[in-house]
Amino acid sequence: MTATAHDTAPTAPPGAADPPFGYDDLPALMARMTGADKHAPAADSLTDALWVLHQDVLRLDPARPDAEDRDRFLLSRGHGPMSYYAVLAARGFLDPAVLDGFGTFDSPLGHHPDRTLVPGVEISSGSLGHGLPIGVGTALGLRARGLAEQRVWVMVGDAELDEGSNHEALEFAGAYGLDSLHLVVVDNSSATWGDSRSRAERITAAGWSLAEADGRDHADLRRAYTLPHPGRPHAVLARVEPKHAR
Repeated sequence: MTATAHDTAPTAPPGAADPPFGYDDLPALMARMTGADKHAPAADSLTDALWVLHQDVLRLDPARPDAEDRDRFLLSRGHGPMSYYAVLAARGFLDPAVLDGFGTFDSPLGHHPDRTLVPGVEISSGSLGHGLPIGVGTALGLRARGLAEQRVWVMVGDAELDEGSNHEALEFAGAYGLDSLHLVVVDNSSATWGDSRSRAERITAAGWSLAEADGRDHADLRRAYTLPHPGRPHAVLARVEPKHAR
């Protein structure tokens, strides 16, 4: 089987500028978001996986957040989105000053991201189990429109795989060979059912390509994100320290 456009590392879209901040700026950007109900440990578990995706993989242009030729990134595990907002600010989608109002009445930055208020956000999320089914529909929609170069990336937490809707989506995507669809499972040992090994076996049994990575190692994440997977959707199981250890 020949390789497809989904098997190679992407280039930035035309017109994309260098980001105003780097990875080392993320702690200071996150520190600007204060208040209750922050889900800080859960947010922190996503930071490195989000950064490497935005920095090295996703074809997105903050000057054209709704461009048809963009990749689609869906943060399914939308509770505790501070690291997501920090990455969006670092990449130029948000004015960092907006971070100061996080969670307040008139702020666009809620405790769950809102696609109608935040540039770069594809779905309003937070109800666990929705993102991967929406990702399947998005991949099918792009295929129907003849947009073969655009990839769909969905990020979930390991506990989201307790939701049955995700397993239906895994089966469907594998059976239909949706090779534009990518899943990142950030595993901080929060799931009620199963463990990392059983989750990996479940994903591959559904017909997906799978890579495992250290969720704090940027080079390892990039390797896992960009592995060839012709004719199959691709998943990355990114392990980080257990939630109770932070």
